[in-house]
Amino acid sequence: MRQTLNFNNRFTSLKQFTCMAVIALSSATSFALPSDRNQQLTLVADRATYNDKTGVTTYTGNVVIEQGTMKLQADSIVATLNSKREIQTITAKGQLAKFQQQIDANRGLARGEAQQIVYNADTGILTLTGRAYLYQDGSSIRGESLKYSMNKGDVEAQGSSSNRVQIIIPPSSSKSFPGARD
Repeated sequence: MRQTLNFNNRFTSLKQFTCMAVIALSSATSFALPSDRNQQLTLVADRATYNDKTGVTTYTGNVVIEQGTMKLQADSIVATLNSKREIQTITAKGQLAKFQQQIDANRGLARGEAQQIVYNADTGILTLTGRAYLYQDGSSIRGESLKYSMNKGDVEAQGSSSNRVQIIIPPSSSKSFPGARD
């Protein structure tokens, strides 16, 4: 089952918090709380390696990255650099790679998880694969894979026969309806 979703209003928070995954992975926290940028970045892993010839940095073994409200947990994280030594792709893998961050002071934590989270810096596409899930303030989307275009702001959710796409949008609490006598 394949559904293309383009929600301009209701999934704005999902769009923003999907961007958070990229922020979490690359530590460029421009969409996070302003105070997150000023916090120290802490990375803990069982092993870290960098290969200057290939431009690949690998962190393995219960990897945890924290900066302010941002937290990323994965079994492994691999960052690949291009010839200009800029991030080309970032891949987080695990039983479930998880991220969270408070993007806006007026909203709750944005959370997401998948068995694999890949960010492609060239295309601006974030792909969550394997039990993919995104959540913030009661809105959520779940599927076998989720693909988010940071450039266009759309989400494509892919399901399977055993794991169909599920979207939950809570009712708007700001809208009031007239009564029978109003």
